[in-house]
Amino acid sequence: SNKLEDKITLIKGRIEDITLPVEKVDIIISEWMGYFLLFESMLDSVLYARDLYLSDSGSVYPDLCNISLAAVGDTDRHRDRIAFWEDVYGFDMACMKTAVVAEAVVEVLKADTLISEPTVIQAIVGYFDVFFDKGCSTKVSSSGNNQAI
Repeated sequence: SNKLEDKITLIKGRIEDITLPVEKVDIIISEWMGYFLLFESMLDSVLYARDLYLSDSGSVYPDLCNISLAAVGDTDRHRDRIAFWEDVYGFDMACMKTAVVAEAVVEVLKADTLISEPTVIQAIVGYFDVFFDKGCSTKVSSSGNNQAI
């Protein structure tokens, strides 16, 4: 309906499993990001497609991504996930706290639980296999205990 059928071809499938009808492409667009940008991501597939099919003047989108950290002060969440183990129906199971703290958790947070500004700790440029490290320092913006980042 947009009259671009002769210019744009949409091909669905894993890039590793398909063969493109052309030798090179001008643009690669992919929603490859996972949790914390890289967890469960498809970045390897995008880099594979870029190396195999992208023309010299081509572009990859998104072309820049950041990983950021912020301090979280959520006493309710801390009580429910960590302090909880000190008294589980009358039993002291505090030894479980070590395992719980070491486990990564993906959660949606309320903005008011952030106690610092987000700080970019890693940048990924999609055209290159390059990670740019950045030193991390951030100002804590409210009082409270830092329970997470």
